[in-house]
Amino acid sequence: MMNVFFSKSSVMLLFSIFIAVQQPLEKKKITIFMAGDSTMAIKETKAYPETGWGMPFQYFFDSSVSIVNKAKNGRSTKTFISEGLWSSIIDNVTAGDYVIIQFGHNDESKEKVERYTTPEEYKTNILRFINETKAKNATPILLTPVSRRKFDKQGNAVETHEIYSAIVRSIAKETNVLFIDADEQTKALYQSFGEKNSTLLFLQLQPGEHPNYPEGKNDNTHFNELGARLVAQLILKALQSSCPDIASRIIVPAPKK
Repeated sequence: MMNVFFSKSSVMLLFSIFIAVQQPLEKKKITIFMAGDSTMAIKETKAYPETGWGMPFQYFFDSSVSIVNKAKNGRSTKTFISEGLWSSIIDNVTAGDYVIIQFGHNDESKEKVERYTTPEEYKTNILRFINETKAKNATPILLTPVSRRKFDKQGNAVETHEIYSAIVRSIAKETNVLFIDADEQTKALYQSFGEKNSTLLFLQLQPGEHPNYPEGKNDNTHFNELGARLVAQLILKALQSSCPDIASRIIVPAPKK
């Protein structure tokens, strides 16, 4: 009969291997940075019930993800750069991180000279965001601007960012980056609710209905809590199908017993 002898060190090594096999590898911690405008931004209490879709977005991830939302009201690609907001993102991005990029509402606002960005400048700025993100070995995620709420006489949700969304779609094809057509997806969302009921997704208040807006509010650009959550869920669903790394970090509710 053959004698088999294991030293103490051999036993410890085998035990360590067994434990490593049994325990799943801990996910590498990543940060998802968010660069954008008021439709995605974190709101002050005085603006409630106005809600940027980036606010509920952060609560759908497990502990391996940190969200840094730098989106800010009234910012275009031009002012996001000139005010140092882009630097505050790109200076802190590390390999494996993600940067969500969504602009357009303020870039196309010709009446606000300080914000307005020509289509040519807009494309240059978006390409800069993409290239600088890639240079840090991080992944850009490019979004068209979310649609404003607008319906025609036949009750059809219509395009509200024709020029700037088209530029983003073109850039996405040109650069082959992760891309979500938030314009089309939100337009479809409003259509599913219909012209009247889609007001339930926006900052729509009657006079005296809320102390933050005593004179009421008729806003077809900015979301309330429900609208922001549904838009965040659209973005999450798109990421689940296009980015396996992020998909693996989205919290899946436990089934009810």
